[in-house]
Amino acid sequence: MRPWSHGATSAARRVAELLQAAAAVFQERGFEAATMAEIAARADANINSLYRFFPNKDAVADALMRRYAEALQAEYDAIHAHAADATPQELADLLIDLFVRLRPQAGALTTFLDARTDLTEARQQLRAQTLADIKTALTICAPDLDDKEAEDVAAVVLSNMKTMWGMANKDVPTTPGAPDQLRLMNRLYLAAVLRPGRLAAQ
Repeated sequence: MRPWSHGATSAARRVAELLQAAAAVFQERGFEAATMAEIAARADANINSLYRFFPNKDAVADALMRRYAEALQAEYDAIHAHAADATPQELADLLIDLFVRLRPQAGALTTFLDARTDLTEARQQLRAQTLADIKTALTICAPDLDDKEAEDVAAVVLSNMKTMWGMANKDVPTTPGAPDQLRLMNRLYLAAVLRPGRLAAQ
């Protein structure tokens, strides 16, 4: 391995560690209260190491947003690749826990977006892209699904995904068995709308 290649790998690993630490600090402390010193301490890094890669807290948050968007798109790409062969119930399970699988990145991003009123457009773009990716998964699984209905179903599924996220983070009233009940509800819903008559045939 060339020396520069090893150095690049080491730097990428250090950046990943710093961003992981930042995600945890943002989620625990909130974006405004979090400090660069806390992020460095959480990563067990020298503060100068953090400033080497990120000049300020906003730069850290921007990097987290890009990383989350990339991770989210990779998850949706995998779901799209599987959707044609998936049953509605299988697709329901893949979607309902998506945000939970991306913790703590999703939590840190939510904290950041909520704290920055100037990022309303970024929030809207993220929601629009998420709805589009859910709709794509639905129409791959059920090619005959009407376009307008697919948009409506995607909105319902996204709402369920957010509720599951809220349950996982104790942000909404919940009980130990409530997540499983939500998964069941989501399965039954997609089975009904993606395969008309499927429930009656079972």
